[in-house]
Amino acid sequence: MFSSIQQLHISFFYSSATFFELILTLTNHSSLGGSIMDKYFNSYQEMLSLRGLTGHTIKSYCTYIRAYLGYLTEILHKDPMDVSWQELRGYIKWLQNTRSLSDRTINTAISQLQFFTIYILHKPWDTTQLPFRKFDTFIPFVPTMDEVWEFISTMPDLKQKTMVTIMYSSGLRIGEVCHMRYEHIKRKQMRIYIPHSKNRSDRYAILSQKALDLLTEYWYSYGRPTGWLFPKQFDPERPIDTFYLSRHIHAHEDRLGWEHRITCHSFRHAFGTHLYENGTDLLNIKELLGHKSLLSTTIYVHLASNGVGSVTSPFDQMGGSFHE
Repeated sequence: MFSSIQQLHISFFYSSATFFELILTLTNHSSLGGSIMDKYFNSYQEMLSLRGLTGHTIKSYCTYIRAYLGYLTEILHKDPMDVSWQELRGYIKWLQNTRSLSDRTINTAISQLQFFTIYILHKPWDTTQLPFRKFDTFIPFVPTMDEVWEFISTMPDLKQKTMVTIMYSSGLRIGEVCHMRYEHIKRKQMRIYIPHSKNRSDRYAILSQKALDLLTEYWYSYGRPTGWLFPKQFDPERPIDTFYLSRHIHAHEDRLGWEHRITCHSFRHAFGTHLYENGTDLLNIKELLGHKSLLSTTIYVHLASNGVGSVTSPFDQMGGSFHE
């Protein structure tokens, strides 16, 4: 039979879990090697908090180091101080082979390993030993309005349908939906209050009447929560994890017979794109999405059907022909 480590590899390789589920599986499999690994992790967490990052960013970064320390405990059986560059490269390869991670995700993992090595282990970092990945900028997939409606209207689970509906209809990030509280819903103003968003500023998002109707149905059906609107099933004092919805989105793609192209963020992209296609100016879209810079919003010009792809070159508007 397989050893526990082999079973760990197999479960990672064949599961449809996200990277963060992989981390949770790994770190739940052990207690990070007891007090020594806990000490490293706590020191990292403390040092990270001094950078003035948002709570969401700190939590996100911590998952990478928890995964690394879990890997050292379960697979390498080594203290971080004794890890060689070759073994660090092996860890990155292990991450890539275990899950098909994007170059951006790999770079984030490398970045946090660098921070951990310099500020926690107090060792120098050699970029020639573990360089960052180069990657191409790509235009993300955006479902059409018809595809969004087909996807949402056919979702069988009321909770998942409500979360996706709010994500699309208000242009929210998945983390913002998961951390919504009862008092954030401003029914009279038809707005959703978003505290401490990604760029560290509060904002208001629009609230669709259809979305509010569905949210009200969900609220009555799920015990009228007065704290977190989407709490964990067995721990209502904590908000639901973001990977919960990611997993079910892919499952619903399977039900519809669609290839896996939609992510949680696809609905936020679709919100901005469809607003632009319907004539909303970029400054308003920027405010609704909570972008810090207008540069982030200009991607919707490329994504929209009436964006750069619909523009006619002035050369084609000139009179005359080369074949006259």
